[in-house]
Amino acid sequence: MAIKTTDLCDEHAEQLRILSPIFGDYGGRHGFAGIIETVKTFEDNTRVREVLETPGDGRVLVVDGAGSLRCALVGDQLAAKARDNGWTGLLVYGCVRDAADLADLDIGIKALNTHPRRSEKNNVGEVGGAVTLAGATIKPGEWLCADRDGIVIAVEALV
Repeated sequence: MAIKTTDLCDEHAEQLRILSPIFGDYGGRHGFAGIIETVKTFEDNTRVREVLETPGDGRVLVVDGAGSLRCALVGDQLAAKARDNGWTGLLVYGCVRDAADLADLDIGIKALNTHPRRSEKNNVGEVGGAVTLAGATIKPGEWLCADRDGIVIAVEALV
């Protein structure tokens, strides 16, 4: 049975941080949950690629792209790599591309919007630090649950 963010809010409201409802669904899986890893970057997906090339073990990658709407940080190739390496989902505070192809992949992907331009490859970004986006500070090792109703964060898995 899928975990529902609405049920989590009803049962664990005091333990949750709820992200602002600014993200759209782009992956083929609309509900996903897992332990968080983070990347902080600006218009450069080098570190995103590096992380997604490692075993995901059911984790969720939260990408703080500073809310940039000027290029995409994830496309169909990176999303397929993430799926193949066992990542359960991606939360991108920025854009994605190849939206039609992303919708066919069995991975959860939430992002601000789409953009056809790819990111720069300047080898910049930070892996593993706290990020603040959509009204919440998110740390690696915390737990994220997302579905069509929203995205919630807890210090530890609630299921």
